[in-house]
Amino acid sequence: MLRSHRARRLGIALLTALSLGFGLAACGNDSDGGRNASDEQTAANGDVFNSADVTFATDMIPHHAQAIEMVTLTDTRTLDPEVKKLADRIRDAQAPEVETMVDWLTAWGVDIPDTSIDHANAGHDMSDMPSMASSDMPGMMSADDMQALANASDAEFEDMWLDMMVDHHQGAIEMARTEQAEGKYPGALSLAGSIENSQQAEIEQIKNLLGS
Repeated sequence: MLRSHRARRLGIALLTALSLGFGLAACGNDSDGGRNASDEQTAANGDVFNSADVTFATDMIPHHAQAIEMVTLTDTRTLDPEVKKLADRIRDAQAPEVETMVDWLTAWGVDIPDTSIDHANAGHDMSDMPSMASSDMPGMMSADDMQALANASDAEFEDMWLDMMVDHHQGAIEMARTEQAEGKYPGALSLAGSIENSQQAEIEQIKNLLGS
């Protein structure tokens, strides 16, 4: 199944935004999170942020990118219409959020993290992503998980995808709650709240689709 024109445009915008951020020098920051005045930094554009904000954006970019990669795997599958709508909604929401976080890190002088999408674009398959598989970020699928999903039969794919997306969303919610407790930058705090609310609602929808 082909993705919508809007989804294609969002995917292109995502990849463009990520590529523009490569090569930026990382700024120094305290390793301790929390709303601590000594941990705050002010970017050239006036943004006031702390290390928790940097961690949130730096981790959430590849986390979202993997969710988009999972959605991309639905494009050639025949799915329940409600599942397809959910997949498209995830892509339409998370691609612009990645662009937003790339903009923050660019303004703050922080390196843009590598992602599964970048790796796939370089011509590698999902089993050749050790940096993604070894991530400690909550909810991230391993390279083996992603390869198993890609190789799943049509009969197995939908339920496997839904189960994996629940785990992925739960990880994002955990990260978002940490940002809300420890972050400083208003935009990051707002996005974290939005991610928690929207992804919790999607988890409930998925559980209904799975009949659990």
